[in-house]
Amino acid sequence: MKKKSTALRLRGVTKSFAGLTALDSLDLDVKPGELVALLGPSGCGKTTALRIVAGLEKADSGKVLVRGEDITELPAHKRHMGMVFQQYSLFPNLTAEENAAFGLRMQGVGGAERKARALELLDLVGLSALAKRYPHEMSGGQQQRVALARALAVEPEVLLLDEPLSALDAKVRTSLREEIRRLQLELGTTTIFVTHDQEEAMAISDRVAVMSRGKIEQIDTPDVLYSNPASSFVASFVGNMNRIPAQFDGKHAHLLGGKAKVSNTDSAAPTSVVALVRPENIRLFKPAHNAKAVADATVLNRSFLGPVSQVTARTADGHVVSALLPTADTGDLHAGDAVAVELLAKQIMIEGSNA
Repeated sequence: MKKKSTALRLRGVTKSFAGLTALDSLDLDVKPGELVALLGPSGCGKTTALRIVAGLEKADSGKVLVRGEDITELPAHKRHMGMVFQQYSLFPNLTAEENAAFGLRMQGVGGAERKARALELLDLVGLSALAKRYPHEMSGGQQQRVALARALAVEPEVLLLDEPLSALDAKVRTSLREEIRRLQLELGTTTIFVTHDQEEAMAISDRVAVMSRGKIEQIDTPDVLYSNPASSFVASFVGNMNRIPAQFDGKHAHLLGGKAKVSNTDSAAPTSVVALVRPENIRLFKPAHNAKAVADATVLNRSFLGPVSQVTARTADGHVVSALLPTADTGDLHAGDAVAVELLAKQIMIEGSNA
């Protein structure tokens, strides 16, 4: 039998609440074994989309298909989905093992098989030694691992993760997101991961769908989203961005004493615009005594970030720019220092000029 090329498909899914559109004819295809992140600001519709897939919300129109089967009208308990929420949602009176086995018990799986599967999943998430502990005896990260084991124990068609890491501290969050990715790859589970954290989405996803106002602005691999955004919204939301006033001559933007080709407008009309420039595409440096470069900015702050440092400076015309530089090159840059600014980007996006 030919393998289905699409595990999950949304077609024209629309949803409104009290007259406000949450999803606007949303289309999405997810391949078998793929992890797709829905990324966007609060209110963009990403959690609503997840809840409609889970059967926890009913779409006003459109279809949800799993491996080609229309499940739009199927109740949640018959959809064979696994779901992990922001809050751990464990049963406080059940042990880790009993929580992990809960979905299997609801499916009528026998006791011995249920216990074996629950312990297998707890082992996969590194908690086999805590099988007899209750939720209040575990940390937040451990509880979320139990919730993940419970969702995976039933071997779901699709695993749905709704901001599963946002209640955890930074170090645990980073560790657990790597654990989620490891398990997802090992088990080959098709997964939708909802988050507002761009770093999180970019770190573990096969593809990221950037959402705005109930629509997907762009869905692509993390590197393509970052290096070739389809719109100024995507460019600004994925990664950090400087917004710098510039003059557009119909082809190039002129700023910071240099120029760069503009990639996102067909307009040939010269005008004032705002250029979008990533921090790594700006260089700040102290001019050498014999160099022709003119010190045209003043350092405001330097933030150490490990192998790189972020340096902010105010240009002579009053605009603040942020540069991401190798830390080894920033040791002599201090607040109040006069520096030269160099634009490294050859191509940029702009806002304005009907961009």
